[in-house]
Amino acid sequence: MTAKRFWDKFSKESILTLYTPFVVSLASGNLKLDTFEHYIAQDVHFLKCFAQAYELAEDCADDDDAKVSIVELRNLVLKQLKHHDSFLQEWGLDLSKETTPNPATTKYTNFVLATASGKVEGVKGPGELATPFEKTKVAAYTLGAMAPSMRLNVFLGKELMDVNGDEHPYKKWIDKYSSEAYQIAIVTAPKSDQSQPESQSQIARMSSADLRNTWEVLSREYTEEYEQCTESMLANQKGAIFCFEEFDYEGLKTALEQLSEFERRANMRVIESNVLPGLNLEDIKRAGERLILHDGCQGFFQSITNNQNLNVNVHVLSYCWCADLIRSAFSSGGIHTMHVHANEFEFENSLSTGEIIKKVETPTDKLQAFSDILKSSDQSDKTNLTVYIGDSVGDLLCLLEADIGIVIGSSSSLRRIASHFGVSFVPLFPALIKKQKEHVEGSDFSWKALSGVLYTVSSWAEVHSFIIGC
Repeated sequence: MTAKRFWDKFSKESILTLYTPFVVSLASGNLKLDTFEHYIAQDVHFLKCFAQAYELAEDCADDDDAKVSIVELRNLVLKQLKHHDSFLQEWGLDLSKETTPNPATTKYTNFVLATASGKVEGVKGPGELATPFEKTKVAAYTLGAMAPSMRLNVFLGKELMDVNGDEHPYKKWIDKYSSEAYQIAIVTAPKSDQSQPESQSQIARMSSADLRNTWEVLSREYTEEYEQCTESMLANQKGAIFCFEEFDYEGLKTALEQLSEFERRANMRVIESNVLPGLNLEDIKRAGERLILHDGCQGFFQSITNNQNLNVNVHVLSYCWCADLIRSAFSSGGIHTMHVHANEFEFENSLSTGEIIKKVETPTDKLQAFSDILKSSDQSDKTNLTVYIGDSVGDLLCLLEADIGIVIGSSSSLRRIASHFGVSFVPLFPALIKKQKEHVEGSDFSWKALSGVLYTVSSWAEVHSFIIGC
């Protein structure tokens, strides 16, 4: 359980590694041989270090079973070094000359060997390990120092397993690291908990039972009518469910007009219910500060807005949340340089009058706002790409209009409706590998709007890795 918690906590780093140019090029088969040769040379330094560290850890271990396990791990490392020799012969590479380790390689191997030699917090130092407890502590710390590297190899091997074709130049290498025998030998991979914390749904604290009851009724009615609306979008005039084999953007656009009408009615129902008058602007802002965003979301926007090397304009489009709530949610994380397009409440002396200033009320309003953003940007520069990230049916039109539409989350209604109108869903990482394979040096990647293809990710860490990288 402890290992699983650590893996989940730092899963973002593993996904960042997956999206590095080296791994993408390796997976696509486009990695240059001299680059791969350099990687092999660095890996040799790692493996020799690991073999030495395992030997030192075995000396410190005070349990026979632990010693046997450590010996098995060391033998596996020695076997990997032999595999290196066979791969080098097959590819005609020669590492007979001593290669200089990279600074990063040196830092890590020095850390591992220092740990294995007894330079551990609370221990006297190399050669001064007096008690069995101190020795056992060194053995445990040594294994812990190497575990992240070995565990990352397992993760990368599993991810690359599905993108490895028969003609792949590095097929044998990938097969080795993705093999079940290798992965069982290294570590039992923990299953990552993909569940996300639920977002706080209330925009303000309700002070009376009447208001809470009214919100419950409004929420129930909204959910029931939303389901009816989406089912209606999937049916023809006679009520039969059918699907389009080809991408039908205009049909989808027409169908979403039903959802737009539904959203307008829902907003009017909220206004007429009198639950909005008297809401305090400061309460709304405080609710925004407490809003729980999905894991990695805030970190991604912090990175993309604070990175001086990125020429990026960030816009948030919403018709479900008021603009003050959104601005507060992001500004509480130090994110201020983004444009918010959403409905606003009308206030008098910081108290809501009960009226909504309707700026983005529906999916079609979202599309119009997105189109206005595109018109105001420099479309003459073909190296600029528009990326839209969404998780609901109301995002579909914008997702398709963007050069790269990324679907995050697991909305079944989004997938059902999009698929109904011929939209295809492709996991982002395999799609990136495919484009890397097809890429001609000196040309641009073939991302394009209105292709009928949307890309799926499992987390904000994937979005972060794809757009920003390490």
